[in-house]
Amino acid sequence: MTSKNQPQQLSGSIEHYDAVIIGAGVSGMYALHHLREMGLSVRVYDGASDVGGTWWYNRYPGARVDGPGSPFYCYTFSDEMMKEWNWEETQSDQTSVLNYLEYVADKFDFRRDIQFDTWVQDARYDEAAQRWTVETNTGVTASAQYVICAVGALSKANMPDIPGINDFKGETYHTGRWPHEPVSFKGKRVAVIGTGSSGIQCIPEIAKEADHVTVLQRTAQYSVPAGNRDITPEEMADARANWDTIVAKMKGHAGGFPFDTHERMTSDETPEQQRERYEALWQRGGFTFFLDGYNDIAMSEEANATLADFIRDKIREIVHDPDIAEKLLPDYFVMTKRPILDDGYFETFNRDNVSLVDLRKEPIERFTETSVVTGDGEYPIDMLVLATGFDAISGSMLRLNPKGRGGLSLKDRWSERFHNYLGLTIAGFPNMFMIHGPGSPGVFYNMPLGAERQMGWIGDFMRHQSEKGLDAGEPTNESEDAWGSEVTGIANATLFPRTDSWWTGANIPGKPRYFSAYLGGSLYYMRIADVTAKGYEGFVFEEARSAE
Repeated sequence: MTSKNQPQQLSGSIEHYDAVIIGAGVSGMYALHHLREMGLSVRVYDGASDVGGTWWYNRYPGARVDGPGSPFYCYTFSDEMMKEWNWEETQSDQTSVLNYLEYVADKFDFRRDIQFDTWVQDARYDEAAQRWTVETNTGVTASAQYVICAVGALSKANMPDIPGINDFKGETYHTGRWPHEPVSFKGKRVAVIGTGSSGIQCIPEIAKEADHVTVLQRTAQYSVPAGNRDITPEEMADARANWDTIVAKMKGHAGGFPFDTHERMTSDETPEQQRERYEALWQRGGFTFFLDGYNDIAMSEEANATLADFIRDKIREIVHDPDIAEKLLPDYFVMTKRPILDDGYFETFNRDNVSLVDLRKEPIERFTETSVVTGDGEYPIDMLVLATGFDAISGSMLRLNPKGRGGLSLKDRWSERFHNYLGLTIAGFPNMFMIHGPGSPGVFYNMPLGAERQMGWIGDFMRHQSEKGLDAGEPTNESEDAWGSEVTGIANATLFPRTDSWWTGANIPGKPRYFSAYLGGSLYYMRIADVTAKGYEGFVFEEARSAE
């Protein structure tokens, strides 16, 4: 594929490219690499000051990979990188992951095509020109045939609307927007709101230094030991020697990781055998705790209860105070919120300088200049940490709010449902693509590998248009409806939609509530390949104006 637009800046500060990429995180960096390999002119815009996306912003204490980790949370497109980079821990911390992404950016000289500290303020489709106009806060406007939205599934921080929160005079931090300068908790009375993944990671670290930590919990969580450990030189050598085989196994796995699959069900074993298995997995730690048990955990209430009861019993064993332990016991189906790994989270509540507030029994009423007031009392604090998560999966796309045909805004298009086809494209928004958007596996899949595979499909789509003399392509409304039904149908066969979570949008007031991720695992990539094989079934195309 040959570029139609050499990078150039014309009068009026309009820059012309084949493609604009929004975001320079894991997905945006790979998108840049892929489009470069296709010979296209590309510009990337990112609001951060360097590469990394979520890993650039999320610098809170204890931040690390909390899913299946190293050495498999990485790009696969370069064997040379695998030989050069040395992963040190199975659950890499934020610094290690960011260092890796910076290394990749250096190796491929990505930064020359990235404009940092730049926010896209408007993206509009020009039907007459069959091109996108992208305006930035720097005053520079770009024109491009294609727009790739690599804005991140977990990048729009959820800021809680609590009376008086802006009146608080102490230090306030959000885990998703942590400062790059060191933050000291020494001698401080710290309140932490939120006990999702980021809260559970940072609370033990803060408690080691702070004078006192008040944990404000809305929802008790299932969490299991991370089991983090050093990766031995022998393990790295083995991974390098067998990398091709490992990557092939990752592509065949439902979550994009090189783990063995099994067909084991809870009915295959006695309750005693089940608990023995859970105990062994608990002692080993890591994300495979949720994968190496039984295949019916996410589908059967009875099967789910076997695992939920086991974890609740573990919490009772760990936490010395029975009253506190009871407050920490979750009551939803296990695995139907983001599974969490921890490093001594429940043990932290045995410390004298940590207290727990159950917000379901005593909700926050307001903040004052020096305290947080709940239904049961007032807690003086010097520092507030908001571990309140993100407007996930769709939030960053809605913040971007591109305008498609006829000026249709994405906010209007998605007011009731996140309409899209294949989790990649949206009717009325020609030549605009999403990576890890709603309707894709997204956060349920190894995200670097998922970005590579989704961008590979996008590149093939662009190549198809070029070869056929087409300038614009988009899905039909009918194909979007069918895809939405497929996504929902797969989800409804599980317990996931029955729990309020950020997966369902329940953490954001007014957000459409339904399960929007594709839960078919590697089936997803067979499905999108099938669409390609059938001549891009479900799409409509326009010929280039010059060819008319």
